[in-house]
Amino acid sequence: MANRYKALLISFVFSMVLVINVIGQVNDASTITVKKTKDFSLTGLADAAAWKTTSFTKLQKKLTTGVNYSTQFKILYSDSGIYCLYICEDSLITSTLKEDFADLYNEDVVEAFFWPDEKSVLYFEYELSPWNYELPILVPNNNGKFLGWRPWHYEKERRTRHAASINKQAGKVIGWTAEFFIPYVLLSPLENVPPKAGTKWRANFYRIDYDKGGNYWSWKPTGLSFHEYKKFGTIVFE
Repeated sequence: MANRYKALLISFVFSMVLVINVIGQVNDASTITVKKTKDFSLTGLADAAAWKTTSFTKLQKKLTTGVNYSTQFKILYSDSGIYCLYICEDSLITSTLKEDFADLYNEDVVEAFFWPDEKSVLYFEYELSPWNYELPILVPNNNGKFLGWRPWHYEKERRTRHAASINKQAGKVIGWTAEFFIPYVLLSPLENVPPKAGTKWRANFYRIDYDKGGNYWSWKPTGLSFHEYKKFGTIVFE
């Protein structure tokens, strides 16, 4: 009888270990499958039908201190570019900068980093504020020495499309929504662009909020800097 209970206990413990491992793998997923869509308009309200074809991915807060707002995002791609959507819970909007290419990361912002070609240390960074101001830059990163470069001839088909809205309920701020579209022609001449079915890019997705000091969220955890590109996850185009 004792041996039977011992065997049952070992079986139970083994089963729990398997469950914990599976949960850990789900929570630590390092790959997102990006579904394809036809091009669509952005309103800042997340109301395009295309968004219903894919699921949200939750961003994880970097530290447990400070506010712990829910933050989630979606990503799609088309024949012409990449679409991203962020839904950010918030009760206080910290955003005073009212111009594009400002240092938006010093206030509330969402960010996306795309590293299409791992043979090169060049990646694209995009930031959008609650008031719909943007910062698109190309970043060369040489062993931690990096600086963003503004796009040249940033006009016509090379321009992004973006929209943001501040969400309120009973007159109180409850969060904000951000949508943006990055055309492939803006990423030229990076290699591995445009993507096709099966193409893999390294990428990461972030949010910064300044309620009660700086608060930081990311898809894949990094250290002190969002620019630790070797820690990016992988997106796979369906």
